Amino acid sequence: FLSIQSSGRSIDFGDLSHGRYDMSGCSNGTRGVFAGGRDPAGNEIDDTIDFVTIATTANATDFGNLTAERGGTQGAVSSSTRGIWGGGFEPSQVNKIEFVTIATTANATDFGDLTVARSGCGRAMSTTRGLFGGGGNPSAVNTIDYITMATSGNATDYGDLTATVANSVQGTSSNTRGIFGGMGPNFDTIDFVTIATTGNATDFGNLTDQRSHLGSASSHIRGLFAGGYDQPSIFNIIDFVTIASTGNAIDFGDLTFSNLDNG
Repeated sequence: FLSIQSSGRSIDFGDLSHGRYDMSGCSNGTRGVFAGGRDPAGNEIDDTIDFVTIATTANATDFGNLTAERGGTQGAVSSSTRGIWGGGFEPSQVNKIEFVTIATTANATDFGDLTVARSGCGRAMSTTRGLFGGGGNPSAVNTIDYITMATSGNATDYGDLTATVANSVQGTSSNTRGIFGGMGPNFDTIDFVTIATTGNATDFGNLTDQRSHLGSASSHIRGLFAGGYDQPSIFNIIDFVTIASTGNAIDFGDLTFSNLDNG
């Protein structure tokens, strides 16, 4: 964990219920919830949902299960009540969207479908809308979908990203803007959209180093992109952007170790 308003190195929080990567996380501000993934060897996909209480430091606790075992870095969005995951693979790419009520512990429930089956899509959200951008099936797509998080139903086409990447675009957001980072062709492109509207994304700037398979977090002011992969290198870099502006990302600090597919 880290304090988004400052800069520096991240600090150990605890451990997941078991080791895995290629998962996705979201929160309601009190709880953080992590779903799916693959075992460290990459051989098996997982349906586990874990949760943590954000204000404390401790190991994660079992929350429930997804409707199926799923990896592929699903897009994960959330409101003050719901955590929602879209896409992934089982092992082929799926268009499934499912949700949990974050304040409870229970298995996920079907929400609807994305417009395009894909894994590795990024996410952005306001208090009402959730966006899923990019991904692969298995070739790259630049599609952005949106949902209204308080209801259930199929996603609607929002527009397109400026670039495509087949695996693990990542997104961060304020209540007004969505920011997507780590896109091709050099895996350093950052785009933005205004969440309340629909339309194609606009160029925002570039990451400090080209890489995909990022993790992300945000306050209403800053968006962070952490870790990532650019063959053969795995990074511990944390970048930040000021969401309301445009421009290249700035170095924030480092993760405690180098990793990819942070969720």
